Amino acid sequence: MQNLLDPAILFFVFGVFAGAVRSNLEIPPAIAKFLSLYLLMALGLKGGFALSQSGFGAQVGVGLGAALTMAFVVPLLGYAFLKRHVSRFDAAAVAASYGSVSAVTFVTAMQFLETNQLAYGGHMAAAMVIMESPAILIAVLLANRLRQEAATAVPAGGLASGGAAAMAGAPGATGAASPLSLRKVLHESFTDGAQMLLLGAMVIGYATGDAGKAVMQPFSGDLFKGMLAFFLLDMGLMVARNFSSVRGKSPVLVAYAAVAPFVHASIALALAALLGMSAPDAALLMVLSASASYIVVPAVLRYAVPEANPSLYFGLSLGVTFPINMLIGIPLYTSLAVRVLG
Repeated sequence: MQNLLDPAILFFVFGVFAGAVRSNLEIPPAIAKFLSLYLLMALGLKGGFALSQSGFGAQVGVGLGAALTMAFVVPLLGYAFLKRHVSRFDAAAVAASYGSVSAVTFVTAMQFLETNQLAYGGHMAAAMVIMESPAILIAVLLANRLRQEAATAVPAGGLASGGAAAMAGAPGATGAASPLSLRKVLHESFTDGAQMLLLGAMVIGYATGDAGKAVMQPFSGDLFKGMLAFFLLDMGLMVARNFSSVRGKSPVLVAYAAVAPFVHASIALALAALLGMSAPDAALLMVLSASASYIVVPAVLRYAVPEANPSLYFGLSLGVTFPINMLIGIPLYTSLAVRVLG
């Protein structure tokens, strides 16, 4: 209830309601883009300032190592399950979305921890960046392998491209036999503007330390909560607009989108307990593992895995998983982390 009565979360709920009743309320795209960049910049600065105080110790290495581990575990588990229920291209794309992270979910969780006076490590912002790209790499490698299998399965005399694609698990896909350049895909994901802004802000925050924190406090501190509430209003409107893309999907897929976050968070909690992470850092690791990307990964997959259905991986992550994490997941993961790790 405390989380639901938070103004930022209430604006998210209000946005969902306004979209559901088809109100003409909308946030101009340019404003939404600015809010997104602001939140990433403020998050990077907060992480950098915290790192300048704590330094780079064993705790930082453990946290980043745990994040990297989860970045590979989640998409591989997801693909192993999903390939039995959808085409293998769709399975790779959905698994990549769930193996990557949602920056908005992470920012909201960070604000939730601050509200409850739980001190987390600044390096967890870097953990978010680390977890962004491995899932994309896995999806591209899987898609290239599927295309090669389809190409080698064509007998002499040739099958129609649609038949070859069907053997690979992507009915109707054409022109998919040649693998995409990994270099191009990785360059696109690693040089994404959002990630670069976040990392750049972290470096600046770390370099300027307490002096920079005092100067930037009105920007990265005082304004943060209001900006987050405004952005979550826009996210609520987006969620409402994407409900239709989830309608008619396989019940197995909808169940995966609803249950997988809690499974992934549980694995992250077990790993955090094994490594002796602090409760706030473990809570953020759980949030990152439970979240799903609906911005960076879908943008890359549109051309990296064109055989996959965008409405599937985008609709599930934004229409189902995102609101579950916002309303239930964040307080639940935090409570479990505090109970288990103290």
